[in-house]
Amino acid sequence: MIVITGSAGFIGSCLLSKFNAEGKRDILLVDDFSKTIKENNYLGKEFSIKIDRAEFLEWFRKDTSLVDYVIHIGARTDTTEFDKTVFDELNLNYTKALWTLCAESNIPLIYASSAATYGLGEHGYDDDETKLNELKPLNPYGDSKHDFDKWALKQQKTPPSWQGLKFFNVYGPNEYHKGRMASVIFHAFNQIKKTKQVKLFRSHDVNYKDGGQLRDFVYVKDVVDVIWFLYSNTVKSGIYNLGSGRARTFYDLATATFNALNCPINIEFVDTPMDIRDKYQYFTEANMKKLRAQGYTKEFTPLEEGVLDYVTNYLVSHKYM
Repeated sequence: MIVITGSAGFIGSCLLSKFNAEGKRDILLVDDFSKTIKENNYLGKEFSIKIDRAEFLEWFRKDTSLVDYVIHIGARTDTTEFDKTVFDELNLNYTKALWTLCAESNIPLIYASSAATYGLGEHGYDDDETKLNELKPLNPYGDSKHDFDKWALKQQKTPPSWQGLKFFNVYGPNEYHKGRMASVIFHAFNQIKKTKQVKLFRSHDVNYKDGGQLRDFVYVKDVVDVIWFLYSNTVKSGIYNLGSGRARTFYDLATATFNALNCPINIEFVDTPMDIRDKYQYFTEANMKKLRAQGYTKEFTPLEEGVLDYVTNYLVSHKYM
């Protein structure tokens, strides 16, 4: 049986769709299923059982022989939450418990890290594990992911195969429930439908034009393709970047959304809020050489193609993957 945590969420539910498409049905879903707003993410998909995340670790400890593989996507991802205890419980300690059970029972593990571990990117975006201690995340969410990465690398007893994935700016279907934490494309789509306009942050850095701030936007379909590759192949254990490998501007993103809707481009720039201005990233771009060296050859979806697919095949009709 394959365990997918966070399976009612954005990436987790898209991963469930991918595994179903590849013929996998014996899947155990783990999430907080009391949040009914996420029900449509897994409605109609095939799986064996679902267990609430608060009950899963106890279930797992009773009989680890039922599990063949764990893909741990579930996490608290709110970068505006500053209560460290929340992240210690859900992102750090929960993941440590999963790791320990997988290590003791010889079960492979894939877990979600984050590009938030890179902070302002002053040390670059290379997934070189020897430079891990140089990184300085900007918020408790990033700290929790970074703390686990560092903990994992210190462990003598490990799962037989493990990969930590530093997700960059993931966008795509099944993020309707995420509210303010949904992708900029999701918010741009809704702004255009409502006001025929998109608001972007003004640049407060002389090196970047308004709307010229750069991010590595990666389509969720590419993300789940990579996870399927890791699941299906023998890959060296370690921490890997998972982005498109190409930084694009927010202006590009907004323009692609307008074009997908066949609407004239109408962008207004607003000041970046003071409370996040000193922590605002102006550039992120994943170095993908490490994953490529493990044999992953599929090209990542260009931003314009990903936005067009997301907008026309999902957002317009409120469909799910």
